[in-house]
Amino acid sequence: MNQLWNMTKTTLLLAMLTAFFVVVGGLLGGTNGMIIALVFATAINIAAWWFSDKMALKMSRAHEVTPQEAPELHRLVDVLAKRAGIPKPSVHLIDSPTPNAFATGRSPAKGAVAATTGLMQMLNRDELAGVMAHEIAHIKNRDTLISSIAATLAGAISMIADMAIWSMIFGGGDEEEGAGAGGFLMLFLAPIAALIIQMAISRSREFVADAEGARILGDPQPLADALRKLEISVKQRPMDVSPATSHLYIVNPVFGGMAGLFSTHPATEKRIARLQEMRSQFKPEMRASTS
Repeated sequence: MNQLWNMTKTTLLLAMLTAFFVVVGGLLGGTNGMIIALVFATAINIAAWWFSDKMALKMSRAHEVTPQEAPELHRLVDVLAKRAGIPKPSVHLIDSPTPNAFATGRSPAKGAVAATTGLMQMLNRDELAGVMAHEIAHIKNRDTLISSIAATLAGAISMIADMAIWSMIFGGGDEEEGAGAGGFLMLFLAPIAALIIQMAISRSREFVADAEGARILGDPQPLADALRKLEISVKQRPMDVSPATSHLYIVNPVFGGMAGLFSTHPATEKRIARLQEMRSQFKPEMRASTS
């Protein structure tokens, strides 16, 4: 049921992108603009479906690491993936002092997890296991396809907004006035459209991944402790990330202003409270050995 719902939302997002691009093409270039936009939207749809995971990793400046380069992280991911019953995801690092992490991949067989260098340095072994269990839960629940596609589409819409700005700068004459007006309109529509796409990612998926991650690890407390540390650290040192990928991370990588107002993440305090409420459901023998 969860997979069917995610597929439905993914299809709707791709349809929204196509319609949005065609409308924008009409505003900027009339009939010819609509045709060009349709071709462009089709190409983006194909790329979003097949390569959104790679694009998300690239936009986040993540690089894959071998077991020799990050033995502890690989060992944790291997143990937790086996416990979750999915293939081991590829492992990536992001060179950032701010602790954070995310997962991507269009299916469990194509899963990938990424952690910042700050996460590796700040968290102890149990807390790191809690974060990785959360990310593996996203892969297991197939949240990662729609999340990665949303990142790709939001990035594409931002690119269209940039094109609209250049259309305004170089526009002139009667026909060009229409293009300029369309470009001016795009300055307001593009951020809204990108926000709608990101907000299509249900906040409830983080609660579900938290709970599933706790079950995979066999203990909700390490993730609760990690979330508390991550929240404090990100507020002190926000990450330099593309707004198109902010919804991917386990905690919102940017705070303040519009980013805080339209966050795609539920309040961290609520996530911690729910995890702590789960503690009575777990027994010591349920804890996954990550040795």
